[in-house]
Amino acid sequence: MSGNGPGTMSGMTIRVLLADDQDMVRAAFRMILGSQPDMEIVAEAADGLTAVEQARELRPDVCLLDIRMPGIDGLEATRLLAGPEATEPLNVLIATTFDLDEYVYRALRDGACGFLLKDGSPALLTEAVRAAAAGDSLISPSVTVRLLRHMSAPTAVPERAPSEPLTSRELDVVRLVARGRTNEEVASELYVTLSTVKTHLANAQRKLHARNRVEIAAWAWETGTA
Repeated sequence: MSGNGPGTMSGMTIRVLLADDQDMVRAAFRMILGSQPDMEIVAEAADGLTAVEQARELRPDVCLLDIRMPGIDGLEATRLLAGPEATEPLNVLIATTFDLDEYVYRALRDGACGFLLKDGSPALLTEAVRAAAAGDSLISPSVTVRLLRHMSAPTAVPERAPSEPLTSRELDVVRLVARGRTNEEVASELYVTLSTVKTHLANAQRKLHARNRVEIAAWAWETGTA
């Protein structure tokens, strides 16, 4: 899972699009990300339609989208930019708040590669953007685990059956990912190399027909594997 612009290349700048209908939020994100030597804000939008148009034209490395915006909201914008029908999907990162729990699952299913709280730390924001640009997903234990557990109720989307059974080691890796561990933390806890973790994750992703590690985590909570 790779990005679509120069920011995914080592030593190059990560190009970011900001979309939020609140000027103060955009200003805060602009200040935080703009201060990073490896990041550049290439566009800003106050509504979803403008965000989609700018993203398709500029193809930034990361689209940082709010959920609640006028016109096309962040969920629909995510589907258009990163969903199954997107011919050239972009990396979408959702900014949300706890009162939007019920929407996060849809955002992830429509291709978002991660999400974070608007009141999270600047370090978490920059880490999430870098992860998204690299085609990875930032899964914060304080956010993702709570939300995925909440959304694993019986009313959720029916669980997807893997194309072939996951090995016991792949399941170990999936469980830790669903609990918010990074690849490095998984490697440390399982006493294996980082490359081994990546191999198990790649195998699990293939078997689950998942687009990213967020979908792998969602599957784990849906099926009670986590």
